[in-house]
Amino acid sequence: MAPPPPLPGWDAHVASAQRADGTPISVVIKDVWTWGRVLRRVLSALFLTFLFFTVLAVLLDQQSLGKGGLGASDAEAVAQNQSIRFADVEGVDEAKQELEDIVSFLKEPGRYMQVGGKLPKGILLYGPPGTGKTHLARAVAGEAGVPFFQMSGSEFDELYVGVGAKRVRELFALAKKSAPCIVFIDELDAVGSKRSAKDQSYMRQTLNQLLVELDGFKSAEGVIFIAATNTPEALDKALVRPGRFDRHVPVPLPDVKGRSRILEVHMKGIRFDDSVHVGIIARGTPGFSGADLANLLNMAAIQASKHARPSVSMQDLEWAKDKIIMGSERKSTVVSEANRRLTAYHEGGHALVAFLTPGALPLHKVTVIPRGQALGVTVQLPEADQTNHTKRELMAMLDVCMGGRVAEELLLGPDDVTTGAASDLEKASHLARDMVRVYGMSDGAGLVAYPAADLDRLSPHTRAALEEEVRALVDAAYRRAKALLTQRRAELDRLAEALIERETLNLQEIEAAIHGDPIPPTRLLNAPPTPA
Repeated sequence: MAPPPPLPGWDAHVASAQRADGTPISVVIKDVWTWGRVLRRVLSALFLTFLFFTVLAVLLDQQSLGKGGLGASDAEAVAQNQSIRFADVEGVDEAKQELEDIVSFLKEPGRYMQVGGKLPKGILLYGPPGTGKTHLARAVAGEAGVPFFQMSGSEFDELYVGVGAKRVRELFALAKKSAPCIVFIDELDAVGSKRSAKDQSYMRQTLNQLLVELDGFKSAEGVIFIAATNTPEALDKALVRPGRFDRHVPVPLPDVKGRSRILEVHMKGIRFDDSVHVGIIARGTPGFSGADLANLLNMAAIQASKHARPSVSMQDLEWAKDKIIMGSERKSTVVSEANRRLTAYHEGGHALVAFLTPGALPLHKVTVIPRGQALGVTVQLPEADQTNHTKRELMAMLDVCMGGRVAEELLLGPDDVTTGAASDLEKASHLARDMVRVYGMSDGAGLVAYPAADLDRLSPHTRAALEEEVRALVDAAYRRAKALLTQRRAELDRLAEALIERETLNLQEIEAAIHGDPIPPTRLLNAPPTPA
């Protein structure tokens, strides 16, 4: 390493010192730090750090947002011309009627403006997943023949602060240029949920920008804002107030007529044999959404093709429905003979109580084949769509929940019961709490509602009294189930033996087993097609 340059006058000082004494000299150089020097070092480091992260942010911003802003982003909203019409959307007739005036306005805006009418700025579609909210929004654009811009609420926010607000601004600017058009945001709760002090600043910025944009355009401009959510109660009240979202349109699960029409739409292009009846499928799928029904038909078609059948049969559809309701079979699971017998009695207890208790939902099927996380499943399906339940029906549900534990006790004794009833006890406890605190179906608690949010305001004595009422309902259900199964022990034994032998029983086979009648043989689902 090269020596440092000499200081001014250094040579003269060294020469004079050597002449005076003649001995070698030692020199100590002190590096003196000053506050000004420290400040310069710190500022230099901060500047270099700021420069590095600025360049990195620009590079990532160009990669994620595109050099042209929203138009080149991976999360961009591109104008789409929809071919979907209202005729392609079934099972949501009331929602379609609500949206017909939107279509009329987009087609003939002048007719509304002449009389001073104003269309809502925003429309909120809400309902369970899979009911067709996105499909319905596309159909509005298709009927009106206007461009359709779609983004998901989760696509707005990314790593850096301000990205979400920027995308909101660019989306609405693009929509105004393309008016008349429809802007659709799916999963609105991802960007419009209720604000709290714990929210990150970028989340508040995105929502605030969305509120500003909704206030900044007029319905006369021809831009209709439609959003969808599964949880409307989670949305910020400032977002869903009139003037921003003027109309809230429910999109519920389809009823039996709606399911029939949805099935007819999705059955096009699939070959079915003569055993398939749309009405039977619709009545046997209460609680299914449109997406569930489409999945049901697709799974049945795959099952039929897997076994080289020329068309889909009713058995294929039953297999698909069981897989959706009960989960996939786990036939590879090794179950000991003792556990297999215990499971048969456990599920037999549920099934027998459901079969013999007035007000219980009709039995559909019971199986001891492991499905999902369960070693056995008992399925009950209502005969028709239900919006309310009677007290008798809820009490029957409690009895059915207790049937599995009681059957284990009758088989093994009270000291050898297993943990298999854990989910049953949890379900029964939850139902009993709702009966006491929500439905007013407890004599002790009376006709007073005790929402969960208000429990902290109650005195310890009142909370303990409510829990006593819950315990009383569950204990009474246990006693009823035990009395019933003890009295009908012979029927329980026959049903359990039939489950051990057949593994899965439908309603007709359950009835035959209970009454001691011979169970007819069932054709295997994967049997080869019968030659013509």
